[in-house]
Amino acid sequence: MKNNLIKGSILVGLGSASYGMLATFVKMSYKEGFTTAEVTISQFTIGVIGLLLISMFSKLFSKEQATNAAASASSVAATAGSKPTSNWKSLLKLMFAGTAMGLTSMFYYLSVQYIPVSVGIVLLMQTVWMGVILEMFLHKKRPGNRKIISVLIIIGGTILATNLLQSSVTLDWRGVGFGMLAALAYTITVYASNGIALHLPVIRRSLYLVIGGLIIIMLIFHASLNMDFSFDIFWRWGIVLALFGTILPPLLFTMGMPLTGVGLGTIIAAVEIPVSVLMAHFILKEPVNLMQFGGIVLILFAVVLMNIEKPKRAA
Repeated sequence: MKNNLIKGSILVGLGSASYGMLATFVKMSYKEGFTTAEVTISQFTIGVIGLLLISMFSKLFSKEQATNAAASASSVAATAGSKPTSNWKSLLKLMFAGTAMGLTSMFYYLSVQYIPVSVGIVLLMQTVWMGVILEMFLHKKRPGNRKIISVLIIIGGTILATNLLQSSVTLDWRGVGFGMLAALAYTITVYASNGIALHLPVIRRSLYLVIGGLIIIMLIFHASLNMDFSFDIFWRWGIVLALFGTILPPLLFTMGMPLTGVGLGTIIAAVEIPVSVLMAHFILKEPVNLMQFGGIVLILFAVVLMNIEKPKRAA
């Protein structure tokens, strides 16, 4: 039990750290003259190819196991006198949920084009309080006092982390707007993908989510696929972005979250924030002052406060 918890924590931590590196890589690609369209198209295209290859190899190694499982499922369905759930409907739902994933990447990458990475990741983390509001509307239930306090702490931490109290600091409204849209899309991604087609294998779920992301990216940026499109992005940055953005994180999260549980998993996933800020600070040389670090610590504290379990009273 303890070993599973440690294993799950490591998997979730690695997935979060992978996401945390993305914005720095995107900024570096921008410095080389690549565009958001080139970055996102290359990331999701290579991501689909990579997951498709992994899926094919995994099927070869577990063909017999899959056949037995399918036979067992058919037997159960026949005994119950009902038809198994339509597989194509589950796949369509996954692809639809994946469109939100594609929009998250697009808005986030547009955001860091205008504002520092340290500010972009803080705006993306507004998904925490957005999730509380979405949960309130979906379940028609007022959030508990601890969640409300956590949301207020996150808002306070955001003010500090984005350096808004410094009168000399001016943030580009386009970056802030895209950052908030990224947070909204990320909120939808989390709630939509976590409850869809859970009966399917991890790799297959990840594949169809990324396919959905690629579809929406191609619909938005199809006009960019002209003579000016630089296909150098595929080998220059596409492989790195696909690996850390669309291949490793979904697989690591889907394997790790069941072992840690949602509460602990969400706390560990918050490691994405310091990883992103530190990467930008040391590699991109983005300045981060003590006030901003203080705001980030407050946001991390709020995530922990929101997800720690209440101690159970003895009977």
